[in-house]
Amino acid sequence: MILLDYPYVSEFLKETIIKNNFPVIATPEARSIMEERPVNWVSEEDAVNQIRKNPILPLYTNSENSIAWIQKNLVGTPLPEKIETFKNKYRFRNLIQEAFPGYFFLSAQLSELREMDIKEFKFPFIIKPAVGFFSIAVHKVDRAEDWAEVVGKIEEQIKKSSSLYPKEVVSNTEFIIESYIHGEEYAFDCYFDEKGEPTILNVLQHIFMSESDVSDRVYTSSKAIIDRLSPAILEFLQLVGRKIDLRNFPLHIEIRETSPGKIIPIEVNPMRFGGWCTTADLTWFAYGINSYEYFFRSLKPDWEKVFGARKNKKYSLILLDNQSDVPQDAIAYFDFEALARDFEHPLHVRKVNMDKFGVFGFLFTETSEGNERELNEILHSDLKKYMVLK
Repeated sequence: MILLDYPYVSEFLKETIIKNNFPVIATPEARSIMEERPVNWVSEEDAVNQIRKNPILPLYTNSENSIAWIQKNLVGTPLPEKIETFKNKYRFRNLIQEAFPGYFFLSAQLSELREMDIKEFKFPFIIKPAVGFFSIAVHKVDRAEDWAEVVGKIEEQIKKSSSLYPKEVVSNTEFIIESYIHGEEYAFDCYFDEKGEPTILNVLQHIFMSESDVSDRVYTSSKAIIDRLSPAILEFLQLVGRKIDLRNFPLHIEIRETSPGKIIPIEVNPMRFGGWCTTADLTWFAYGINSYEYFFRSLKPDWEKVFGARKNKKYSLILLDNQSDVPQDAIAYFDFEALARDFEHPLHVRKVNMDKFGVFGFLFTETSEGNERELNEILHSDLKKYMVLK
């Protein structure tokens, strides 16, 4: 079954649902999202009864917002507890602590941050909501002298986000302070099948402008990335599977590669793939792999076959957010056609309502190895050249 919710469901996911006749839980949000499409609806009551009878029934959610429905309706099933273990970064660190014994982390309330004595902490460190999404209120702290400024930014960001997302998505009270993990950052989608065996559906490198950058502008995938990291990722997933029983369970996970082939998890997002239907849809446009179908049918990618026709290519997901000093109300529209012309092979341009969602949209693109310049340019761009002002 699929549990749909706002803020966003892609046309590709909607088409996949209709094509496969996947059952969709008939919440008011899902009915509004799917409009008049011919959907295989399952009433909320029937969905709850089916999951209670079969706790490993495959269930996919597209949005963090769906967690509230699960926590309300599926009390007494294993799902709420599993979700909480992953969503609360402090609990998750405790779960895997024995595998990473030297890793520093602690929990703190928002109200405690201003008075906290951090002089003895090892710098740099990261502070972020214990339950968080979309890099909201995530900060790297390099010096004790920066603490007051960082806390001020966190308070302002949490105040703003509390009106956009429910508390299940972004915690506005509890924070985790943890070691800054040096190394390249990656994100991947995966699932555990009915037998509890993990399958990797993609691996993308999160490209940053600098050590202090925490934005989500560019994620890039390639054969080399998938081949190099898959063994370590599978080893980590098997560790998680031993700690908590996961069957028919999708995940979106962020990690850092601390040395060749060695990884440390940053966070685990349960019941879904990448937010805003991004990473799962990219896998389709880039590789012809429909991640939603692969999950529900327990299929595994044949990477040798996939890359046999895609030699020396990189596939990227680009977030088109406004990092300029131009206020949103001064922008008439975003020139997506001009953006696409600046790339070798755009695969898909996704436009969203900037006034409603706070971003212009997303670009999925294919880049030949040796032409990474286009990715570096968009990484450092404030996007002003694509903004048409009023």
